[in-house]
Amino acid sequence: MVEVTVNGIKHRVDDNITVLEVCRSLGIDIPTLCYDDRLEPYAACRLCVVEVKGKHNLMTSCSLKVADGMVIETHSEKVMKARRDILDLLFSNHTDDCLTCEKSGSCRLQDYCFEYGIEKGSFFGAKKDYPIDDSNHFYTYDPNKCILCGRCVRVCSELQCTGAIGLENRGFDTKVVTPFDMGLAKSKCVSCGNCVAVCPVGALMPKRKERFRNWEIKKVKTTCSYCGVGCQMELLVKGEKVVGVEPIKAAANGGLLCVKGRFAYPFINHSDRLKTPLIKRDGKFEEATWEKAYRLITDKIDNIKEEHGSDAFAGLTSARCTNEENYLFQKMFRAVIGTNNVDHCARL
Repeated sequence: MVEVTVNGIKHRVDDNITVLEVCRSLGIDIPTLCYDDRLEPYAACRLCVVEVKGKHNLMTSCSLKVADGMVIETHSEKVMKARRDILDLLFSNHTDDCLTCEKSGSCRLQDYCFEYGIEKGSFFGAKKDYPIDDSNHFYTYDPNKCILCGRCVRVCSELQCTGAIGLENRGFDTKVVTPFDMGLAKSKCVSCGNCVAVCPVGALMPKRKERFRNWEIKKVKTTCSYCGVGCQMELLVKGEKVVGVEPIKAAANGGLLCVKGRFAYPFINHSDRLKTPLIKRDGKFEEATWEKAYRLITDKIDNIKEEHGSDAFAGLTSARCTNEENYLFQKMFRAVIGTNNVDHCARL
């Protein structure tokens, strides 16, 4: 443990954490654009700067480890001016289309500019003029909105472990590129969309059939149904329709999703989706209650078992169920029905 002074108040804290972690544990809000607690500190945006006594320059709190006796000011006049200048520089290079940008309402650059009073960029110079890349089936990339925080590149390499994108050139000409941009014939991208999920601005956006504003939706936490891992996510619901999916930083997936969990949600709204059990009568399916469906199933099981024996049955279960559900399924066939004819679709 070490003793540090933050904004005039002394605290005892762990000795192997950063100033940013200390401040967040104390409820002190420090703005960040490039920081992600799952990644190694990057200090690219420099928005998290703080003033440390004895240091001539402002220090990035995301990469600075605490030390005994450290005196920190998080919102001094010098710090606030530096943050405003950084935001001014970022917004001066940024496309000024907040009224039509789909990220409006959930854009961190927009939120910080509002908080720090940046109404327009005052540094007039060359604007970025790159073509928008919509070659991916699931999302678009607008390099003119990119603030070069590096989160997409680092998530792809450090967490997804794909390394499908990277940073090219230096200074004003730096941009995020794909293997195609680098002259390679094949991309390693698996369209997981984890780069999209961490983009703090509107540079990486999912392709959506229905447009919406952030304040028009409600978020419903649920579990992905595509496999038994149990990835946690939030469904973005507008009215009675699911219009998007976002990952949650939970134990099972740590804020990551695969391409199916992230983008393969339209089946929820499909007109052919079954919402009630169907029982065939006179050659036609009719809607029924679950009680009637279960009664029909148990009656047929009893009749077939009595007439043909237990081994007349076979059970095929799904990889989209949890391990616990699959355990109960095989237990039902072995202990209740009395057969070992149980298999799993993952073997196909």
